[in-house]
Amino acid sequence: MSSRHLMSGAVVVAVSVVALAGCSSSDSGDSGGSSGSPSESVSIESTPAPSGLGLSQKLNCPGGVEKATPGPVTTAPLKVGTLLPATGSLAYLGPPEFAGVKLAVTDINANGGVLGQPVQEITGDSGDTTTDTASATVDRELGSGAQVIVGAASSSVSLKVLDKIATAGAVMFSPANTSDEFTCYKDKGQYFRTAPADILQGQALAQTMAEDGVQRVSLLALNDPYGTGLAEQAQKNLEAAGIPADQIQKIIYDPNAQSFNAEVDQVKNFNPDGVAVIGFDESAKIITRMHEVGIGPTDGKSVYGVDGNMGNALGEAVGGGLLKGMKGTTPLTNTGAEFQARLKEADPKLIDYNYAGESYDATVITALAAAQAKSTNGRSIASQINSVTAGGEKCTAYKQCLDLVNQGKDIDYDGVTGTLDFNEAGEPSIGSYGILEFDGSNKLLEPTRKYVSVAGK
Repeated sequence: MSSRHLMSGAVVVAVSVVALAGCSSSDSGDSGGSSGSPSESVSIESTPAPSGLGLSQKLNCPGGVEKATPGPVTTAPLKVGTLLPATGSLAYLGPPEFAGVKLAVTDINANGGVLGQPVQEITGDSGDTTTDTASATVDRELGSGAQVIVGAASSSVSLKVLDKIATAGAVMFSPANTSDEFTCYKDKGQYFRTAPADILQGQALAQTMAEDGVQRVSLLALNDPYGTGLAEQAQKNLEAAGIPADQIQKIIYDPNAQSFNAEVDQVKNFNPDGVAVIGFDESAKIITRMHEVGIGPTDGKSVYGVDGNMGNALGEAVGGGLLKGMKGTTPLTNTGAEFQARLKEADPKLIDYNYAGESYDATVITALAAAQAKSTNGRSIASQINSVTAGGEKCTAYKQCLDLVNQGKDIDYDGVTGTLDFNEAGEPSIGSYGILEFDGSNKLLEPTRKYVSVAGK
């Protein structure tokens, strides 16, 4: 099936990386994506989008998007709390995200800090939705004076604590939330994210499956805003590609179930030629069971994953070689080998880099917003965040941007994840996705191409 049938929104750009080198497969499959340096060449092919599919050019939020109102000026040191998964179903995402924040704080403090003072980091665990860890962490960090909280990774966890953080006048800045629910959420203008919404990943996932010739599809998705939202977007785009609705099976499962045998049996009985597993660490159990009944990646079935499970941690959680040929999509930008090496210095045990760049950029953006506001008040920081990512003089490093801010200039920070250009909802208007694949050793190969969907502001 022609890929142009799935090109949607304003524009979808296919980017083919032609100079990837110098890194083992265990160092790929991440938000750091291709391991080469930013100077490596890429070929870019733009494809016009047909009308009638995908993103609208403007946000359509009932009542409009809430905006932050600046608070009283304060010059207290900026305190950044982390609400990231050290435990729970997304714990494999924690190390790169923690490392990204830690590295950003180091860079900020090495280049003048914020308002002439070093940034203080307060580390905290988000856990997952089965515990009250996130709420306890937020209480502790707010009580310690945090004006910014970077996290959570899970959309469901963020939704549990967002109101508490916003009401306290602090900034909540997620590096990994992708649920569409946040775009129009009544957040007092205090919530932001560096990860693009799943309305974009739904396009990339569906396009990948369609290009592989899949005609009968099973979507297995965990029951939370991330899973159900991404499954809905994938289904819409598959249907738009010409796959009839009765050829698409959607199964929503409980991620905390002891067994997924019943769901996998439903998939086997449906007999699809492509299966997408939209989940977190429970994906290992699901794929293991799929193999047991003969419908796994190595059994001749096309199996696909998403950002919630496409990491080398999944390969370590299943039998040897079980993932060979499994493909998946994830937000992906070319942060380069140098950035990954610096992350390794922050955490030598890293095996994945998922959302490390987004965590780094979230931290730097808040510091620049505080500098521009000339205040570390959380509401004042929030009022400047969108501004520092779009519309001004381009800059790509904290000191370079800070110097411009101190000169009274409007800035447009393009971070390690590339162009951000936040829309009025406080999220990227550009989503970049990599197509990843596991080899016979359950290791992620280097991505061979990207899709960049440009949404309307």
